[in-house]
Amino acid sequence: MASRLALSMQRSLRSRAALNSIRSPLTRGLATPVSIGSKTETTTLSNGFTIATEHSPWAQTSTVGVWIDAGSRAETDATNGTAHFLEHLAFKGTQKRNQHQLELEIENMGGHLNAYTSRENTVYYAKSFNSDVPKTVDILSDILQNSKLEPAAIERERDVILREQEEVDKQLEEVVFDHLHATAFQGQPLGRTILGPKENIQSISRNDLVDYIKTNYTADRMVLVGAGGVPHQQLVELAQKHFADFPKYPPTAQSSAIAMAQKAKPDFVGSEVRIRDDTLPTANIAIAVEGVSWNDEDYFTALVTQAIVGNWDRAMGASPYLGSKLSSFVHNHKLANSFMSFSTSYSDTGLWGIYLVSDSIDRVDDLVHFTLREWSRLSFNVSEAETERAKAQLKASMLLSLDGTTAVAEDIGRQIITTGRRLSPEDVEREVGRITEKDVMDFAQRKIWDRDIAISAVGQIEALLDYERVRGDMSRNMS
Repeated sequence: MASRLALSMQRSLRSRAALNSIRSPLTRGLATPVSIGSKTETTTLSNGFTIATEHSPWAQTSTVGVWIDAGSRAETDATNGTAHFLEHLAFKGTQKRNQHQLELEIENMGGHLNAYTSRENTVYYAKSFNSDVPKTVDILSDILQNSKLEPAAIERERDVILREQEEVDKQLEEVVFDHLHATAFQGQPLGRTILGPKENIQSISRNDLVDYIKTNYTADRMVLVGAGGVPHQQLVELAQKHFADFPKYPPTAQSSAIAMAQKAKPDFVGSEVRIRDDTLPTANIAIAVEGVSWNDEDYFTALVTQAIVGNWDRAMGASPYLGSKLSSFVHNHKLANSFMSFSTSYSDTGLWGIYLVSDSIDRVDDLVHFTLREWSRLSFNVSEAETERAKAQLKASMLLSLDGTTAVAEDIGRQIITTGRRLSPEDVEREVGRITEKDVMDFAQRKIWDRDIAISAVGQIEALLDYERVRGDMSRNMS
């Protein structure tokens, strides 16, 4: 009886599997392996406008957005803050839709519309059901080509941005990193803040906004990205319909010259900025050497080296047991509240360094000294074990961050706009896997050892030694 029942169940399962395979080619039978690797498809229209997608046929939603190769770096001193100002005005109405109609249209389809500005990019994106992708692309195109930029809306947004700036000024990490960029790339476009100075926010005119759009919102600097259930060919057809008329280049020779000038590689300046404020409870210090660009062959090695130094926060339950040598030393000697190593890349340069926060204000010098002592160690004594740990952490961080269509779209857009191609998750894992402890030490010898540093310090920083003393620690003899 039992054997007949088992045989009947097997026949039933086989029948169901066969039926399922007929119903949908995406449904797999029981216990059958499946491998659907990620694949990014790209197409470029005749005007230079690029479309890049990663199609997931099982996804019910899609994220679609336009990545523009222009941010605060594409501004002048007098117009610094324009890119961010435009981001605020993008949803305030177009020639086809007023602000209320735009908001209602997005709400009725259950979508999400957003934008952000960075030093090198401006992004407008939306998430919606697959069936609403055509409407989403139409909205994005309308925003980018037909924004009214009404004087009344401009005046309202001035106050909004000034309040936003006040909130950012309360975030010490943001303040320290803005000052770090300003001193490391002083007098150059990459050193400017994203929001711009207060006087610019109060004076930016409609003409400034229109000139920025004409100079930078050109087809050759744009990528339409789709991630999720939208097929590549569908997005290409939508791009042809809505973006084919975008100008390929800026309209005037002067605009082209301005655009080229903003793209010149910046010089890294060994320097410092200190803002002592004894009313603050902590010393907040960022130290950096010149890092690597997105395209640099050392890009992943820089990230692995950064992961070896690691991050630490004494508020974390496992803080005494983290793997990095620096975290153990800082914890055992109670030198800091937290630290965060970073490797920030741009199109042609970067910053590699560490951000330190400490309320042990009389031991700030010790904290900096032993941090740079750890940097020196990277040049000659890195073990295979700590390299493998750092690689595992890096791969997990990078791959786990690709969770959802919006994260995938962000990854595609950033890579295409900065490097012209997209490394798949498999490519990333392979590139990181190749790195050895010898590569890390070679990178440290070339990029960290005895290199000029940029320092940004805010708060109770009286105990931080002068620049030359700190710079001297970059070439400490560890033998």
